[in-house]
Amino acid sequence: MEFLDRILRVPLDQLPFYLLTLVIAFTLHEFSHAYFANKFGDPTAKLLGRVTLNPAVHFDLLGIILLLIAGFGWARPVPVNRDNFRKPRVMGVIVSAAGPLSNLLLAVVGAAIYAALILYGVVNPFGPQDKLSLALDTFFNLFVVMNFFLFLFNLIPLPPLDGYRILEDIVPRRVLGKLQQFEQWSLLIFLIILIVPGMQQYTIEPLYKAANFLASHFLVFFHTILGG
Repeated sequence: MEFLDRILRVPLDQLPFYLLTLVIAFTLHEFSHAYFANKFGDPTAKLLGRVTLNPAVHFDLLGIILLLIAGFGWARPVPVNRDNFRKPRVMGVIVSAAGPLSNLLLAVVGAAIYAALILYGVVNPFGPQDKLSLALDTFFNLFVVMNFFLFLFNLIPLPPLDGYRILEDIVPRRVLGKLQQFEQWSLLIFLIILIVPGMQQYTIEPLYKAANFLASHFLVFFHTILGG
């Protein structure tokens, strides 16, 4: 247990809530890609059984382990063949954006529920709590922050993230060819972020700070709205 505490990014007692958050966040993220790709005429994901809310088909073990240890990771990518779209570039942007937007939706809905729980005294983040209240407080805090983080992280314009796929579909074709020349370096960039000491304070940490900022402001917003 002590060894796990040292290597995990989150405290061991929060691990179940963290994993539950990832199950929901990754599943809806990948389902959203698959759903819209199928809607727009590409059956690739559907034929592979990816248009589903079954978490088992979307999870990548290495991606989950890295997220727990390093603070960033991934699920199994949904294969998309843009040639099947009637308007490949426009529909490609929508399909790519659907994943991060699903995390944004989860974060906003989670913030609304969390604010309601605080407002009606079910949880009390600033005072003593029983086991159920503490569990709800811990889960919704993680759920909101992590989904805001995944929303922001996936919009980074580096392959294979969704932000890069969106960029591919909106830049002029002459620029696209130059972009694709750098795809081979994407893994190296991620390894640098992961391995080089001190790099995360300039890469991953600012995203977590931004996620916490969004979470706190949405909580205040919903507390104000619900409190009348």
